[in-house]
Amino acid sequence: MSDSNRKELAQKIIDTCLSMRRDGVNQGTAGNVSLRFNDGMLITPSGMPYEIMTPDDIVFVDAEGNPEKDKIPSSEWRFHLSILKDNPNYNAVIHNHAIYSSMVSILNIDYIPAIHYMVGVAGGNKIPCAKYATYGTQELCDNISEAMKGYKACILKNHGLVATDETLEKAYHVMMEVENLARLYMGVRGIGDYSVLPDSEMEVVLEKFKNYGLNVKHKTKK
Repeated sequence: MSDSNRKELAQKIIDTCLSMRRDGVNQGTAGNVSLRFNDGMLITPSGMPYEIMTPDDIVFVDAEGNPEKDKIPSSEWRFHLSILKDNPNYNAVIHNHAIYSSMVSILNIDYIPAIHYMVGVAGGNKIPCAKYATYGTQELCDNISEAMKGYKACILKNHGLVATDETLEKAYHVMMEVENLARLYMGVRGIGDYSVLPDSEMEVVLEKFKNYGLNVKHKTKK
C-alpha cells in the first residue's frame, strides 16, 4: 500500500483510540489497537497518550514480529499479531481495560454465559475467558489464541478484553457489545438467580446474525 493509505489507516487507529476514551471504555495509556497492513500490521505505540498521537507515531510490525526502526510498538503486539495470523478474514484488533469486562475478568469463571442473545456477537453461545498470564508475554498470547478459537472476542482474566473483526468499525461494535454484556452480567449476578438461553436458541440467533447489525448489506443510493 502507498504511504497515503498507511497514513489513512494510522489515523483510523488513532480515531478508534480516541473513541474508546470518549465512550468511557479505556483509561490513560492502557489499551491498544491494530490493523492488518502489508505482511504485518500497524499498531499503537507503547505508552503514548492518545491525544498526542499522530499517524507517524503508529508502528509497523512485520509478520515475524519485527518493529520498524526507532519505534516501540505496544507491549501487547504479540497477541495482536497472533490473532491476525489465526484469523485471516479479520483485519482489526482492539484491546482495552473496560470497567465491566475487567470486573468480570476478576471473577473465577471461564465465560459469560448466554444471559442475552447479544452474546452471539462474539460468534458463539458465550464470551470466553482466557487464562491469566503476564501482559506482553508469549504465554498470554497463547492463552488468548486458545480461548478465541471460533470467537471474535474474549475476556482476559485479571486484565481486560480483546475483540477482532473484518474492520475496525465491526471490531469496535463487538467490543462495545461485550462490555455491555459484562455490565449486564455483573448486575444480574449481584441480584441473584438468572436465566441462560439454551444452545438451540443461540444456534438460531447465530444464523440470524449473519444478516444483522453491521453485517446488513445496504443498497447504495444513486
